[in-house]
Formats: sequence, C-alpha cells, structure tokens
Amino acid sequence: MLKQMIPEPGPGRVLALATLLLTMGQGAFMTCSALYFTTVAGLSVTEWGTGLTIAAGVGLFAGVPLGHLADRKGARGTTALLLALNGVAAAGYLLVDSFTQFVLVASAFIVMERGSRSALQAAVAGTLNGDELVATRAYLRSITNAGVAVGAALASVSLHSGSAPALRAVVVLDALSFLASAMVLTALPPVPPTPAAGSGHRLSVLRDRPFAVVTALSAVLSVHAVLLEVVLPLWIARHTSAPRWMVTVLFLINTACVVVFQVRIAKGVPDVPRAVRVVKLAGWALAASCLLFAASSAHAVLLSVMFLVGAAALHVYGEMVFSAAAWTIGFSLAPPHRQGQYQGFFFTGYALAVMVAPALLTTTVIEGGVIGWLVPAVLFAAAGLALGPVTAWAARNRPADLLTAGG
Repeated sequence: MLKQMIPEPGPGRVLALATLLLTMGQGAFMTCSALYFTTVAGLSVTEWGTGLTIAAGVGLFAGVPLGHLADRKGARGTTALLLALNGVAAAGYLLVDSFTQFVLVASAFIVMERGSRSALQAAVAGTLNGDELVATRAYLRSITNAGVAVGAALASVSLHSGSAPALRAVVVLDALSFLASAMVLTALPPVPPTPAAGSGHRLSVLRDRPFAVVTALSAVLSVHAVLLEVVLPLWIARHTSAPRWMVTVLFLINTACVVVFQVRIAKGVPDVPRAVRVVKLAGWALAASCLLFAASSAHAVLLSVMFLVGAAALHVYGEMVFSAAAWTIGFSLAPPHRQGQYQGFFFTGYALAVMVAPALLTTTVIEGGVIGWLVPAVLFAAAGLALGPVTAWAARNRPADLLTAGG
C-alpha cells in the first residue's frame, strides 16, 4: 500500500512529501479545531460557525487572482510564498480571543489557502505533463487521505488531554506544517512566469463560457464531498438503526479505497475523450449511492449496516472516477500559460459547492427523510450525464486567443 503512494524520484516525490507534511498538520488541526476555538479561544459554537461562513465567503474568489499571480510571477515561488503566509495565518489563531479577531484571522487563512491551492496546481501543471501529470495528481490525493488520517491520529492525544497547552500544540503543528511544506516545494524545478498580456483581458478565464459551464457541472458533482462529512453522521443517528460508530467505518472505507485504488483509476483516464466517456459513470454511481443510503432507513440493524456499506462503496467509486476525470478535464481545457487562474476558477466551483451543500442537504435529506435523498441523486445523475457532452463542446471551442495570448 505504501509503495502505491510513492511516486518515482523527481518532482512527483517532492510534491508527495510537501503534501504529506501539509495534510498531516491540517488533519490534526481539523480534528481539534472545534474544541480549540470553543474552549481555549472562548468562542461560542454559533460564533465559530458564523465566523467560518464569513471567512469562506471572503476567500471564495481569491483563487483566480492569486492563481493569475502565480502565472505571472512563477508558480513555484508563488506557491511557496502563499503556503508560508498560510502558516503565519495559522499561527495567528494562537492570538484569537474574540469573534472579530477570529473572523480576520480565519479570512486571511482561507484567502491564502485558496491562493496556494491554485498556485500549486499551476506548479504541478508546469512541472509535469501527460500521463505523469494525471498519475502524480492521483498519488497526491492518496497521500492527502493518508496524511489527514495520520494527523487526526496524532491529534487524538491532544483531544484526550483536552488541556489548553495540548490544543495550542496542535495549532503550532499546523502552522509548522505549512512552513515545512513551503520549504520542500522550493526543490521543485522553477516554472517560468508568463509575460503580461497586451491588449487582452488579464483574467481571461472569466470570459471563457464553456469552461464556466464545465466548472458549474463539476461543482454539482463535488457536492459528494459533503455527504460523508456532514450528512451521514446526522442521517445514521436520526434515521437508521445502525450503531453510530458506523460513521467511523464509512470514513475508513473511503480512506482505504482512495489510498489503494485512486492511482489505478486515474491511470485509466489519461485524456479528455476518456474523461468524457467515464464521467457519467461517476454521476450514476453517486446517484445510486444516495438511493442505498436512503434504503438504510428504518431497517433491522444488519440490513441498515449492509445498505450503508454498499452505499459507501458506490460513493467512493463515484468519487474516485469523478476526481480522475475532473483533473484531466480541468488541466486539459486550461491554456498552458494560464493554469493558475484556470485552476483557481475551477476550484472556486468546488469551494462554492461545499459552502452551499451543507444547508441544502441537511434541509432536503435530514429533514426530508428518505424522499429527500432523491434531490442529490437526481443532481448527481443529471450533472454526470451533462458534463461529458459539455466538456467535449468546450474542447472543440477553445478560443484561439486563449491558446496563443500571453498571461
């Protein structure tokens, strides 16, 4: 299993190490953040949730301009700088003792996070190409899941203690993980900056309508990310006879499958034509998983558990196929000299989806019960069916100025 997560020596291995360091810190912080802010920082649960929502809104559109900055100034250096600033913002959480301070620091954190993700994707695209690009992106996703799991395990010590020093130590670990990741990424080959545009529009992605439609449909499919994290814990507790520890089982199934199978699946989606053919499978699999999750309601314990496990397997299959197709589509439709702003725009769709989805899905599924699962099921199936033809249309209609103009 470990061998499957280690790319060949070279830029891929540098990216893998940087990703492992970063996700370990983030996994630890995510595990302890609620307890830290509500006990050490003194925020109420409402203040914490409201502050996160405000910060997410502030950072929502940071990806495009900061991705454009990476295109213009060089993706490697910009990524390292933004990650380092992300670490400084993370350390700022140690000083938070009011709602206003939390909103300011969290907003800075998320802006840097959005920007560093866009810049990193530009660095990946500028350093690798072809099959190597798709395979490395899959390796990184496997490592992300493993890193988050390791970080969460490390944080369990602080959770068990519950003391202020132990929780502050997790914040320090998170900040250091950003700084360490930034240092590691400086070992990547430099990505040459693109020249300034002449009379063209600087943020040309904002005029690229086919890419905007592709991004919107991808955002709908990205709603799947919220199911395990937000919806299923509530669904299992309120609507099934399954034991609550099944939430942990489903997370383990998801993590293990991504670590073991994501690279293999990604290698089967090397180009846009293949992505166009397989993306509908992702939509159908995610839709079917919703129906099985719905079927887990009001059954005997064994049946409920069986439906939940089957649904989780379909869910993670759809997730992996969609991820592989989305990487190929997002990178291939972006002009090589504008990867930063295009990846920033593509990720903005994902960020918007996961910001809106919790309220949508808790209302339809948790409050609506079994019938409520039809909403995400229909959305996934429709988006999966539409994304293939729309991607093919976008590939046929790449604006000539986007492919030839400067950044």
